[in-house]
Amino acid sequence: MMKLPERREIRFFPEMLEWMESPMFGFRPFGQIVRVEDYIADGRYVVRAELPGIDPDKDIEVTVLGGMLHIRAEKTRKCTEPHRSEFSYGSLSRTVTLPATARTDDVKAVYRGGVLEVSVGLTEEEKAEGRRITVEH
Repeated sequence: MMKLPERREIRFFPEMLEWMESPMFGFRPFGQIVRVEDYIADGRYVVRAELPGIDPDKDIEVTVLGGMLHIRAEKTRKCTEPHRSEFSYGSLSRTVTLPATARTDDVKAVYRGGVLEVSVGLTEEEKAEGRRITVEH
């Protein structure tokens, strides 16, 4: 059974940023939403992003900074005459909070069939044993 990773605790409410960017709420001051799914497999945190019609060589940028994974893409419209189109064009972006055990020096990205898959290595979680603290009075 795959489980979702425990999120990294970082500055200004990163989960709030993810919540606001989610497709359900769609708060996007800049660009359009990139739909993602995430899971853990084989000791790696995997994020899959739906990016059909993108040229991965020139239109996708993946960065890791401050415990966050940033995915940015540009989908250009090639149109010679006006016609009906319900496709999304322009800037697309998504920021995902990495798990606390993410190894940002071990990140791989692969684009296949309109899906970008970014995987990040995870360190083994240390099993922290609790200890009782004496309260002085």
